[in-house]
Amino acid sequence: MDNFFQPGPATAAAAGDSEFPRVPLLEATSPSMRAVVTVIRELAHNSVPVLLIGEHGTGKQSIARQIHRNSGGPDEKFYVKSCRDLQPDFLIPDSGGATLYLDEVGDLSAACQKELSELLAGQGTNRSTRIICGSSRDLEADVRSGSFREDLYYRLSGVCLRIPPLRQRREHIPQLIAFFLERYTSTYRCQFPSLSAATEQLFTEYAWPGNLPQLESAVRAIVAVGSESVAMTGLRSMLTQPDGRTNGEKLSLKETSRAASREAEKELILKVLNRTRWNRRRAAQELQISYKALLYKLKQIGYGEYGAS
Repeated sequence: MDNFFQPGPATAAAAGDSEFPRVPLLEATSPSMRAVVTVIRELAHNSVPVLLIGEHGTGKQSIARQIHRNSGGPDEKFYVKSCRDLQPDFLIPDSGGATLYLDEVGDLSAACQKELSELLAGQGTNRSTRIICGSSRDLEADVRSGSFREDLYYRLSGVCLRIPPLRQRREHIPQLIAFFLERYTSTYRCQFPSLSAATEQLFTEYAWPGNLPQLESAVRAIVAVGSESVAMTGLRSMLTQPDGRTNGEKLSLKETSRAASREAEKELILKVLNRTRWNRRRAAQELQISYKALLYKLKQIGYGEYGAS
């Protein structure tokens, strides 16, 4: 069992975590993740800079934390900084014995790039502060375009780990589902069994363009709604878009709940109408809504012209 995803001790201080702070212990069953784990283990006894490349939500910050835990003492701190709008004086957060994770290093200003390059070269800085950088951008292309310093890129990329997206390590999805179910049943203080085989298969086959946060949001929605069948009526339409795309965004709990509610309402209305042989007045009475409200709802779901009055 490779423990690179296990959440670390509370002594690791971080502010402004922007990417998936906690993911579960996973077995590195895919070749790409086994390579990542091997390098993490090799980094345990040195403070060489590390560059983590991967799509948004692939767990770069979690891997940075694991590198920190493997190589640092129990009192050493872990800092997270988003590189957008940072000033050149941000680079040394403490007097040493710390790890600094720079999220989206490609967003650094020219002045900050210069400062970081000098830090890594050991010019008048405290080398006991370890630097780990993450990027979802192609930094080589940025170097070619002149927007990223070539010397800084080479100083950062001596150890470069490419983190595969979730669609390239689908064998982890069932473990992630179980982890998120446990997390949110605890959060919402409710009981929820494991997902059905059909839902788990859909989740395993889906491309997850938003990676881990998107998967977490989907499981969270199911637990929050309290019914897998109801929640999935809303989620299924989102997860079966052409090419598996949802713009790579997190699934909104409110949006998912509303979609699930609409689908459940549609299912109930059609069920009652079938039972009343599409007598809309009787159906309205059974549904305990006005006849006018039922007509409006039927129009919304595309059945406005069906049935007898």
